This record gives sequence, C-alpha cells and structure tokens, in this order.
Amino acid sequence: MKKTFWLVAGILLLVTAGTPAFAQEAAEAGSNANDVHMWVAITSGFAMAIASGFCGLAQGKATAAAVEGMARNPGAAAAIRTALILGLALIESLALYTLVIIFARVS
Repeated sequence: MKKTFWLVAGILLLVTAGTPAFAQEAAEAGSNANDVHMWVAITSGFAMAIASGFCGLAQGKATAAAVEGMARNPGAAAAIRTALILGLALIESLALYTLVIIFARVS
C-alpha cells in the first residue's frame, strides 16, 4: 500500500511538474471586430428564439389552465380572466425584455 502511494505520488509530481514544458505559445487575438459582431448577432437570434418559444409555451399553458378553470367554475370567470390577462402580460414582457437587451447589445 505504501509503495503504491509513493508510486502514484511520484507520477503525479512528474506530470504536474512537466506540464509547463508542453505548454503552447500564446495565441494571437481574435481576427477582427467583424467576427465578434457576427457572433453577437447569431447568439442574439438564438436568445430571442428561445425566449419567444418558451413564452409561447407558457402562454398556451396559462390559457389552457384558465379556460379549464372557467369551465369548471363559471362563477369565477371574471377573477380568472383578470389573473390570466395579468399573467399573459408578464409572460410577454420576457420576450420584450429580451428584444430590448438584444437591441442594446447589438447596436
């Protein structure tokens, strides 16, 4: 057991000490600013797509739950409708905030 410990410790020491010998030279910086703007535009598109997709799913689920609640209890339709409209506005604000952030970041 002791022999194995010292063998593993010695190998780890050699690997750790020898790692800088295999290090690469410093790489050059990015090619130009156009690459950065291209990637910002691409990731902004993905961000907007994801935000809009999840907003659509959330709005569909909220609407389905509200309609089901109104069908089960028609007397509470007014309260459910108010909560639904407020919820849909908050859900939609996620997509709008994402759009505002994209416009602020890209330009």
